[in-house]
Amino acid sequence: MNIAITPKMNGCRTILLIVLLTMILHIPNGIAAPLKPNNEISLIEAIHLISRKYKVLFNYDRAWVSGHEVRYTLDKAESLEEDLAYVMGQTDLKYHVFDGQYVALYRDDKAGLESLEKMVGHFQSILDANERKKEEQIVAFLNTPATRDIYNRQLELNVQGRVIDANGNSLIGVNILVEGTNKGTTTDIDGRFTLNDIDEQAILTVSYIGYKSQQVSVDGRMSITIIMQEDIQTLDEVVVVGYGTQKKANLTGAVDQVGSEVFENRPMPNVTQGLQGVIPNLNITLADGKPYRGASYQIRGLGSIGQGGSALVLIDGVEGDPTTLNPNDIANVSVLKDATSAAVYGARGAFGVVLITTKEPEKGRTSITYSGNMSIKAPTIVPDMVSDPLVYTDMFVEAYSAYYDYSRTPSSFHRSLKYSEDYHNELRQRAGNPNLPDVEVDDDGRFQYYASTDWWDLLYKDQVMGNEHNISIQRGDDKTKFLISARNYNQDGLFAYNSDDYSTLNLRAKASVKIFDWLEIGNNLNLANEKYFYPVNVSGGVIWYGLVNDSPPMAPMFNPDGTLTMAAAYSVGDLQYGKSGITTQNKVVRNTSSFNASFFDDAFHVRGDFTFRNTDKGQITKRVPVPYSNQRGVISYLGSTTNDLTDRNSGVNYLAANFYTEYEKTFSTVHNIKGLLGYNYEQSEYNSLSTRRNGLLFPDAESLSLTNGGGITIDNNYSKWRVAGGFFRFNYNYDERYLLEVNGRLDMSSKFPTDQQWGFFPSVSAGWRITQEPFWDVSTNAISNLKLRASYGSLGNGNVPPYTYQELFNIYTMNRLIGGTINQATSTPAVIPNGLTWETSTTADVGLDLEILDSRLQFTGDVYVRKTKDMFAVGLDLPATFGATPPKGNYADMTTKGWELSLGWNDELTLGNKPFRYNIRATLSDYVSTIDRYTNPNKDLGSYWDARFNYYPGMTIGEIWGYETEGFFTSEEDIQSHADQNLYSPSSTKTWLPGDIKFRDLNNDGIISYGDNTVNNPGDRKIIGNSSPRYAFGLNLGANWNSLSFSVFFQGIGQQDWWPGTDNALFWGQYNRPYDLIPKSMLGNMWSEDNPDAYFPRLRGYVALQSSRELAVVQTRYLQSAAYVRLKDLRIGYQLPVNWVSKARIKNAQLYLSGTNLWNWSPIYKYQNSFDVANIYGQDQDTEAAARIPGGITGGISNGTQTYNYPTLKGISFGLTVTF
Repeated sequence: MNIAITPKMNGCRTILLIVLLTMILHIPNGIAAPLKPNNEISLIEAIHLISRKYKVLFNYDRAWVSGHEVRYTLDKAESLEEDLAYVMGQTDLKYHVFDGQYVALYRDDKAGLESLEKMVGHFQSILDANERKKEEQIVAFLNTPATRDIYNRQLELNVQGRVIDANGNSLIGVNILVEGTNKGTTTDIDGRFTLNDIDEQAILTVSYIGYKSQQVSVDGRMSITIIMQEDIQTLDEVVVVGYGTQKKANLTGAVDQVGSEVFENRPMPNVTQGLQGVIPNLNITLADGKPYRGASYQIRGLGSIGQGGSALVLIDGVEGDPTTLNPNDIANVSVLKDATSAAVYGARGAFGVVLITTKEPEKGRTSITYSGNMSIKAPTIVPDMVSDPLVYTDMFVEAYSAYYDYSRTPSSFHRSLKYSEDYHNELRQRAGNPNLPDVEVDDDGRFQYYASTDWWDLLYKDQVMGNEHNISIQRGDDKTKFLISARNYNQDGLFAYNSDDYSTLNLRAKASVKIFDWLEIGNNLNLANEKYFYPVNVSGGVIWYGLVNDSPPMAPMFNPDGTLTMAAAYSVGDLQYGKSGITTQNKVVRNTSSFNASFFDDAFHVRGDFTFRNTDKGQITKRVPVPYSNQRGVISYLGSTTNDLTDRNSGVNYLAANFYTEYEKTFSTVHNIKGLLGYNYEQSEYNSLSTRRNGLLFPDAESLSLTNGGGITIDNNYSKWRVAGGFFRFNYNYDERYLLEVNGRLDMSSKFPTDQQWGFFPSVSAGWRITQEPFWDVSTNAISNLKLRASYGSLGNGNVPPYTYQELFNIYTMNRLIGGTINQATSTPAVIPNGLTWETSTTADVGLDLEILDSRLQFTGDVYVRKTKDMFAVGLDLPATFGATPPKGNYADMTTKGWELSLGWNDELTLGNKPFRYNIRATLSDYVSTIDRYTNPNKDLGSYWDARFNYYPGMTIGEIWGYETEGFFTSEEDIQSHADQNLYSPSSTKTWLPGDIKFRDLNNDGIISYGDNTVNNPGDRKIIGNSSPRYAFGLNLGANWNSLSFSVFFQGIGQQDWWPGTDNALFWGQYNRPYDLIPKSMLGNMWSEDNPDAYFPRLRGYVALQSSRELAVVQTRYLQSAAYVRLKDLRIGYQLPVNWVSKARIKNAQLYLSGTNLWNWSPIYKYQNSFDVANIYGQDQDTEAAARIPGGITGGISNGTQTYNYPTLKGISFGLTVTF
């Protein structure tokens, strides 16, 4: 033992007296209590017997123990664990053994768990007292007269200690830091540690993965034993629900929750990308891979085909946009899936609620946490197209000529390049001499192109850099708490030219003050500023459209004189010119002020909050003509009619107020009640103003004041809505066994006529915790929790446009002169629906929660049926004499049936004499939606060629009707003997040849047809697939060992069909247009006499372009499986040893490596690898909007396919997290 004396003395050391608490049971000497005839004794008597038998001490609340009778004899078992399991299994009490000699008895409820924590602290004090006894003589030595002259000096001690768990097992690698210093260490293989020369009053911060962190005072001791409590979520986990929390064990609704670990150490632009695939039946659809892109949130599938079926997303209890939220601010995300759990949110939560809760400031000294990362990203998929000019031209000529039955030859490669036989021959000659120049100039000064350009390679960068910086400061005590966090995220653009750079800045300030013991007020301020630039093509915004249609590989980017080629001007060259684009800036200010008043020993609470949110979005779209040249010295311009600028500004002012009371009480120890009663009000006001004017004075102009054109278009939109509601929730449970919850909400919405604005929607749920029953005689090591639950309820959905029930008309400027004047006019108001009212969503749910093998294996399963009635859909068929389009109304019903499973495993084993903890979580879900009622009495299938977009009674949502492909025609005899399929065409003259598609004659009438295009007579069509995502799954694997952590997350869809549609050049190549680019995967996979078993038919152009042509017709052969599995996330972390970092006054530091979207697989890649299958039903919304601007290409985007879609990015990042 080493003792150093320092001149920092603060007074005389005294010997602390050890006082045993009265709750420790004194074990008397004596004999066992006499047994009753049936071997029943009181629980207290059994405790006496076990205590004396094993020489252990018990700690418990006598009120919980009294009144229990149990069966027990001394010879019942041979171990303490067996005796405790047998005796306590006959009661509703739980037990925990500490250090092999202390036993705590407690109830598995809030009060019981609080009592358990106090018991652990008490046992710690007993161990500390034992340690002090060993030190008494040493301390007494310091109290001798010989040392009185140094009493006023402070001691520095060498402290030795041991860290153990509740069972007395040594814990290896525990971090121990001396608060306020740079000293620290970790425990060795025996759980022991040594700290030299530390202050006698020092505070030790002790932390370990899987255990609760704690602070221990040295208090002059030189030997310390520290007991760490395991962070057992299954015992006391609470789940965020509407306007409060509930203990997970007592939930009766369908609720799922994930914590902040989902977002930690994952560089991502916004929250949405981190949630995808994590929670079963939370279906998140991303339109594309842009960094700022939001998503559609659906819970348990499609909620409604009419008024919208998206989930309500709330941030700290108030509606918000997750894309404006810092992922590092999130504490947890709860998903309320059924009517009972979402009932208190009423019509706004008709199809489920996503509750995002941000972190609260923690008690303790000021702490500062910084985290940062650098990332390298690239597209998950880059189309690999043919760039060989001769191969491309050979196939172009064949595709073009074959469509015209070889009666015509082409004269140009669409608009950007001429074709001739001489040019073709020149390509053949150059094929063997790659050293010849890519561009020649003919006698007329015209450029002749012979390059082999990979346009996709020119479009994208090889890699994209990104960085993120986060900092948070927090402090808290019994009176005040605050947390301030900031985030800056930057990502370089993917495009090689005119880069689409993205940046976002988030700031949050959260604080609370306890004015009185019964009153606490708080404020939560969030600021977000998001900027994104997106380049567009002057021809209409669709960058990829010009790339695949107007950019043959023979044309290079530049001419010898440095000017752009015409092919480049239609695509990448437009970006290189760098003048056209969309600049978007979003600014969000959101503030919530709240109060919480507590009365009657925290049994009664009054809470309220008021939120205002202001969202301003500014967007400038500029389109500038692109200069190019086909002839030396001659400059032409592409898009000369679209020299314009559009300035659009929109804003949303949103207000929300909540006021509610909550009462919770336990009677006679077994009757537990909890009630909630509240009021909610929300108001939203939207205003937008868009001004477009042509005639930019110069290409770099960024203001409307720098335009002088006569074409001015002004568009203004305004809307406002209000909702209000009173809600209640009542919970009752008997002895933690029988659970009941009743909810209801009275809703009001300004979106309906005055006589339909109010609606009341109730729900009820119940649960039975079978393992809490007295008759349950199964060991908790086998089955620790078994709960059955069921719920039933209805919710209204009022998600209709604000003025649907009013007659609306537009004011516009006429396009002709009347009396020499251009006048304004109004449009004819639409017919309004009669009796417009709420959609009603009624859900029945049955669920099972199971924990077995000492809670290591956890299972949750739900089966549900949701009926959505009175959906807002097309009206009744009316005669033509009605003179107007029939109004929409409440004319449709739908049923959704589904299920979801979640399975988790948590365990620990020893690896290299150190604990190795690992966990597995798997999720699987499915749903099917069916139309029950719809205004389509004849069950018309809609389009003759593509029956995917019409509803009818009995329809399964997403079903795809099409022909069964029998194969290819093999000979002229085969064609003549086959059913007549001249309703469709393989060529301009409908001449079928060997290698063309052959459809099966299902009804054997000798004609391939669509019948009368109804369900009852579809001709030779049938249901061949379904576009709805089925069997969504996720698999998360995690482990930590010796300061190392590892996690991997796979996510995917088990079944989904996708029809490529028409005008999809990335899939069909030159079958679409003969001059389109060709996917390399097609080469060698097209029919020929030498290759009759190829996947694709005889090469013909235009046959996949539109309507009734051979490949435009929906059919089985080219229906694609869009099922996929993706390695969504991979993380490896290393916690730096405290004795390394403490010298820099760092509490803890972690390094991590993270990978995102590193790998994916899908059956579709067997034939085509040009698509990001995870977003295959996505759509580039920015270019879609740009294409609708007058002068743009309005027909360029067909079928919402990913032909023109921004790719998802994959990437690797390296980061650091440090806490001071």
